[in-house]
Amino acid sequence: MTEYWLRGPVDGIPPLLQPIAHALLQARDEVNTALANFPDALLWERPAGVASVAFHLQHLAGVLDRLFTYAKGENLRDAQFSYLQDEGKATDRSLVELLAHFNQQVSTSLQLLSATDPTTLTDYRAVGRGKLPSTVIGLLTHAAEHTMRHTGQLLVTVRFLNHTS
Repeated sequence: MTEYWLRGPVDGIPPLLQPIAHALLQARDEVNTALANFPDALLWERPAGVASVAFHLQHLAGVLDRLFTYAKGENLRDAQFSYLQDEGKATDRSLVELLAHFNQQVSTSLQLLSATDPTTLTDYRAVGRGKLPSTVIGLLTHAAEHTMRHTGQLLVTVRFLNHTS
């Protein structure tokens, strides 16, 4: 199947934000494809000490939520801090639930991209408690890059676990 960046523009997304939308859609497709028929029993396995599939799913959703919050010029809410603290902690959530949460966060991120005014892309945005400097485009680009980085790690872990189990 043709990768998203070669499928043309994503409807409703400003031209300068198309690469970000393409990366998020590509990640969603690859994650869902790789996890088709993946057993819940392996969600928290950490082969060779690498991060578990469940952690990556939690983290992917959490990072998108946090980075898009900062891109909107908002501070994180208590619920987001709680979610961050719980990333990587085993839960009884199933693969279906973790995937649904990730998929919903990608959809929410795409909606936020479509509502982003391109004239604000170079606007300053403070990140974290330290108020580190970034911009709207910096945060959105990092959201796409970070999503693809963890997608790649998740895909390798899934392949290894599927091969060894």
